[in-house]
Amino acid sequence: MFSKQLILEDGTVYRGYGFGADVENVGEVVFNTSMTGYQETLSDPSYNGQIVTFTYPLIGNYGINRDDYESMKPCIRGMIIGELCEKPSNFRYELTLDEVLKELNIPGIYGIDTRSLTRKIRTKGVIKGCIRSIDANVEKVVEELKNTNLPTNQIEQVSTKSISPAIGRGKRVVLIDLGMKVGILRELQARGCDVIIVPHDTTAKEILKYKPDGIMLTNGPGDPQDVPKTVETIKELIGKIPIFGICMGHQLLALAGGAKTYKLKFGHRGGNHPVKNLITGKVDITSQNHGYAVDIDSLRDTDFELTHIAVNDKTCEGIRHKKYPVFSVQYHPEAAPGPHDSTYLFDIFIKNMEA
Repeated sequence: MFSKQLILEDGTVYRGYGFGADVENVGEVVFNTSMTGYQETLSDPSYNGQIVTFTYPLIGNYGINRDDYESMKPCIRGMIIGELCEKPSNFRYELTLDEVLKELNIPGIYGIDTRSLTRKIRTKGVIKGCIRSIDANVEKVVEELKNTNLPTNQIEQVSTKSISPAIGRGKRVVLIDLGMKVGILRELQARGCDVIIVPHDTTAKEILKYKPDGIMLTNGPGDPQDVPKTVETIKELIGKIPIFGICMGHQLLALAGGAKTYKLKFGHRGGNHPVKNLITGKVDITSQNHGYAVDIDSLRDTDFELTHIAVNDKTCEGIRHKKYPVFSVQYHPEAAPGPHDSTYLFDIFIKNMEA
């Protein structure tokens, strides 16, 4: 007997079996194409407000461990998988996926046709949905979904509320937390950086008081146009100090430079996205998680130029300033999870600060 159903805003229903917490969350249903890394994915703040579908059929096979979280407060709204592994096999495994989702109060559903769901999202675009009990009234739930407005303060929800240091002996980096993954901090610390983590709404004046050698703009969830104050802060910092932006940071940097952003139909989420570096001609396989992109045409009248492009759909994957040591990429060079082809970008950031 089926125990749960995934109900979408358009009335589509997928019946399956529940796992994790027995709660009812509404979220934007998206899909991720990674074969591994479900722990990092569920703890990535960029998924705040979303119900994540995994296209890889078997999830949970190596369990959950204490070391691979990308944030301490996972905030996805739900998880959708084809087959759930109830008995993981891995020497690092401490808890099952089901046990962890129960602890985190996150609902899940398995046993549905995730290929069908993914094709629907690719065809129609991301859509609101929720996981409900099998006896829930579908028509009533669909009406609720249509009348539900998804939040627009996702960055505020996941950004740090206080200033905190990660002490090192190298270059001082002020990291503007838009929904930081631990992997970014890990890469900076591996290069000896003295990092100061600040909230997303910290002013340029406050940031410059710390006398940083560089600014890191992190990843984060939602629409970049929802944080105009952060855009103004970045605008004030351009030309004064080296800047490196990742994902949401990339989009905000583009907005600060006068470019535009738009929402993608179904986004880029996974660890297998090819990106071409237009400067070197090299193609990197990258880890990505974003639903918005920078409008390439809008870069023409700005001081930024296109440096990277997605091989699959030709969308913007990187920009740099024509005069100052300021650059950004749409993908995740820290991976976690994903390939490490592009970790060299952190070395470029260090060289910019040294110069």
